[in-house]
Amino acid sequence: MATNLGKRSSKTQEETSDSHKHGGKNKHEVIHWHDRGVAARALHLSRRVEKPSGRVTYIVVLEGLYRFSVQELSTRGTYYTARITPLDMTKVEMDQVEQDPDFIALSRQFKATAMELILEQKQKSGGRTKVLLDTVPVHKLANIFVASFEISFEEQLSIMDFVDVKVRLSKVTELVDRHLQSIRVSEKITQKVEGQLSKSEKEFLLRQQMRAIKEELGDNDDEEDDVAALERKMQDARMPANIWKHAKKELRRLKKMQPQQPGYNSSRVYLELFADLSWQKVSDEQELDLKAANERLDIDHYGLVKVKQWIIEYLAVRKL
Repeated sequence: MATNLGKRSSKTQEETSDSHKHGGKNKHEVIHWHDRGVAARALHLSRRVEKPSGRVTYIVVLEGLYRFSVQELSTRGTYYTARITPLDMTKVEMDQVEQDPDFIALSRQFKATAMELILEQKQKSGGRTKVLLDTVPVHKLANIFVASFEISFEEQLSIMDFVDVKVRLSKVTELVDRHLQSIRVSEKITQKVEGQLSKSEKEFLLRQQMRAIKEELGDNDDEEDDVAALERKMQDARMPANIWKHAKKELRRLKKMQPQQPGYNSSRVYLELFADLSWQKVSDEQELDLKAANERLDIDHYGLVKVKQWIIEYLAVRKL
């Protein structure tokens, strides 16, 4: 918590200084400062260039030292300075609080709730978090947990304002418990919904997720465009109702498949054949010459006597 708030405060002061440096654009802008803050020490500064924009950003890692109250705020050149009063307890005062039965009970409750949260989340870093629970003082653990949650900046400030360790620990325990209950409710809803989904619905959801992932990665899925074009071509072919029913069933199966799957290409070729057939076009009837047809079959195909015989019989019936 302290480190996170320190980062925010540092960022605000840097932006304020920059506004004064660049021609005083915001010179007369009223800045509303919070009357409490966190003193911090800079541990690391890194510079990063974003591609392809070339934008330069800086990341500062801060270590929170102690809370303070602002008594007086003034400017020194282009920077703000303040006269502050430390708010955190001294070591002697903290030792006395740690002997308080109420504080001991709160500490146990906080650790138990935090452990439930770790087990519920099943995080890979759970082992390291358990070590923190066993080694780091509870009042510091509360700050660490709050900083790791996605809560509003105003809520973080309100927790920072609690100087009384017992009050702060009680509020953080409530926050951890609220986060834990939120995860449990979310999991129950997910399990309930998944239990009601049919196999086809699950496949549809997975395909939607894969499509969203591909869009995030910037992958162009030309295969989906090809399938859509094939579907339009099949619709334009104006197949008979019974044939169209079968073709739609096969098309749905194709949409569920990935191009790498066995059988995808054969199913695709099968549907393309359906789309290419002239379902509504009738060729002109021509005079059938059985003798010429028999000669053409003998020239083009060796053997296959039975097959040739069936073809000639079929043509003879058509000629009647």
